[in-house]
Amino acid sequence: MRILVTNDDGIHSPGLWALEEIAKALSDDVWVVAPETDQSGASHSLTVNDPLRLRRVAERHYAVRGTPTDCVIMGLRQILDTPPDLVLSGINRGHNLADDLTYSGTVAGAMEGTILGVRSIAFSQSYNHAKGTEPRYETSVAHGPGLVRKVLGMDLPADVLVNINVPDAGPDEIAGVQVTTQGRRDQAMLSVDERHDGRGNPYYWIGFQRRPFQPGDGTDLAAIRDGFISVTPLRLDLTAHRVLDDMKRALGGL
Repeated sequence: MRILVTNDDGIHSPGLWALEEIAKALSDDVWVVAPETDQSGASHSLTVNDPLRLRRVAERHYAVRGTPTDCVIMGLRQILDTPPDLVLSGINRGHNLADDLTYSGTVAGAMEGTILGVRSIAFSQSYNHAKGTEPRYETSVAHGPGLVRKVLGMDLPADVLVNINVPDAGPDEIAGVQVTTQGRRDQAMLSVDERHDGRGNPYYWIGFQRRPFQPGDGTDLAAIRDGFISVTPLRLDLTAHRVLDDMKRALGGL
């Protein structure tokens, strides 16, 4: 089995090294193609106005001066002589849950793999940023290979990717695995922090205020809160099918 590994935190991210460990537990044909620099929040963006620079870091390891989407395209269309059987994206420094999925370069790497016809899985590791702790990637490494094998054993539709989030806990502290839906955050938590530079000019940081929040049952947010690994199947089709008939009736006279 040939595996392509990518991420959005950059070619030198410890999370990427951890994901490579998971890949090597599954196969000896592992290739790494990751962004030259941190692309967190890049979402499913594509570089179209600048040339892509490719650098060989080591054997089967390449850095691309671009986004995670660029990396997957370069891997499949330029670097590999035959397509991979699996794309693994991550392990992201911090979880990718709920509305975060639309911003996530990690999820986008798996999304691009799916678009190009390859089974794809995104991995993210939760950690407590407020306490200054580091992500416990060893937990993802301990549980990752088994999860991937089970996903690969499923007959998933071609347009489905899988988003896996691992809670901030030790390998032996995981409560279990839950198959979840994508949650929804309280968007009142979104904030803009205004500051001023040395010349008095304003600049801004976008962030989230930490405050009590009750996630919905069965969601990825609830699973991570309760110490479970969250496994969420996602699909490329963004159509709101339940609205189609109402919209056809509303616009029928146009």
